[in-house]
Amino acid sequence: MIKPVIITIDDDPEVLRTITQDLRHHYGSKFRVMSSNSGQKILATLEELQKRKEHIALFLVDQRMPNLTGVEFLEHAKDLYPLAKRVLFTAYADTKAAIHAINKANIDYYLSKPWLPPEVNLYPVLDDLLEVWSSQTHTSFDGIQVIGPRWSPKTHQTKDFLAKHHIPYVWRNLDQDPKGYELITQTQKTSGNLPLVVFPDGKIMESPSNQIIAETLGLKTRPEMPFYDLVVVGGGPAGLASAVYGSSEGLNTVLIEREAPGGQAGTSSRIENYLGFPVGLTGGDLARRAVAQANKFGTEILSPQEVTSIEVDGQYRVVTLADGSELSCHALIIATGVSYVKLKVPGIEQLNGAGIYYGAAITEAISCCDDDVYIVGGANSAGQAAMCLSEYARSVTLLVRGDSLEAKMSQYLVDRIEATENITVKLRTEVVEALGEDKLTALKLKNAQTDEIETVQANALFIFIGAKPNTCWLDGFVERDAKGFIITGPNLLRSETQGQPWPLRRPPFLFETSIPGVFAIGDVRSQSVKRVASAVGEGSIAVQFVHQYLSSF
Repeated sequence: MIKPVIITIDDDPEVLRTITQDLRHHYGSKFRVMSSNSGQKILATLEELQKRKEHIALFLVDQRMPNLTGVEFLEHAKDLYPLAKRVLFTAYADTKAAIHAINKANIDYYLSKPWLPPEVNLYPVLDDLLEVWSSQTHTSFDGIQVIGPRWSPKTHQTKDFLAKHHIPYVWRNLDQDPKGYELITQTQKTSGNLPLVVFPDGKIMESPSNQIIAETLGLKTRPEMPFYDLVVVGGGPAGLASAVYGSSEGLNTVLIEREAPGGQAGTSSRIENYLGFPVGLTGGDLARRAVAQANKFGTEILSPQEVTSIEVDGQYRVVTLADGSELSCHALIIATGVSYVKLKVPGIEQLNGAGIYYGAAITEAISCCDDDVYIVGGANSAGQAAMCLSEYARSVTLLVRGDSLEAKMSQYLVDRIEATENITVKLRTEVVEALGEDKLTALKLKNAQTDEIETVQANALFIFIGAKPNTCWLDGFVERDAKGFIITGPNLLRSETQGQPWPLRRPPFLFETSIPGVFAIGDVRSQSVKRVASAVGEGSIAVQFVHQYLSSF
């Protein structure tokens, strides 16, 4: 098998020789390192590599080069190898160029010279980028294959499940890939019960449920022990942060997530305002890193698994799982987050998964190549989805009910959307009907000012119209506000709170619910700030209150 390629470019012969030696020393066993003093020469080489279907994993390029700067090279390289990781080498004075590269060439990182010692300043960064590239790119694939048509809701569900769990797979689109029909014929299966899921060991399943896929892959869904110091319900950023801090501080911790670690944030196409990541990171990357940290400290993660109820038994909190099993703990953290509000107009429900998608649905982005897609929503999640889809779709139209994008969207996103040629923004516009039988074909849009209704051709609609808390299963257990968010801390003592009085002499801790020892954090908490960074902060702080609660025994 031909090794994937790492390409480094620098017009300084000594620097080029040194960086090439460092790269070959550390990565030579898995990657082929190509070096050049000219970006123009490498561009010609890229076309040849593309013809030979060779994989490029990473570009490491100096900014200050004659004829073609590093940023200019990376812009061209992105068109030929969009999945390759892009790193810019800069001098201290080139910081502005690096920031420009983040916005224009979508670089993944920038490094300042000198990078020595590489063990500290080079390898950790590149190791992380190459790990992400390897998880997204399959140079020789012998893993799971999903065989099914694009417009099948069940196929979308299966692909989405595997992607959220970071399980590599190949999708055989029956609308385009003849190998899919060949596999159906070879396995003597019918095309009436799709998708077909082919596992690496040769096992074949027709339209399996997510639970069956999880069990077949060996995902952990049952607890190892009957008792834990801390149970965390919900695996979004808040829950993962609690798991990391709880386990690292000596608490025997289990995290229970009903879908996949990462939560709603895990589906984000890009998070660009998270502290410490100037080039941004995807929700999937954030989830993958957090899960690795939690595992490192010994957190037990059950996913997919769902908590159906919680009971109090003296100083213990008893959790019942969807399979009927129980486990107990001293302290419990609820971090179940929120789910997308459904768009209630004719045609939406029956086309869900067949052109209608809630959230970013990154698994469908590549399928939208040369399509006309629409996005409903005016906040950051919708804006990030628009930027992501604009790289694949022929056109992206953002439908916003309000009078401006600035009302709910960060200014940096507004600026980028306005600068992207194939993104159109329609203000004061809403969807009133989705058209199509087995797939979305068109949308009826209404202008709120004129009441005019127009019909537009559409291949996909992505919906971001707000969120509601996942707390129905807690009805009657903890105090919630009128919208279903969990009331915590000092707010429990306010006169407007209805229900049982706070049972202890001490006041409730900051994130403590109406049940002592049960905490709520992140988006599910009443009056929380709906940001990834604040969710992570609450997750880490909550563990400190858990320690204080446990010390009272």
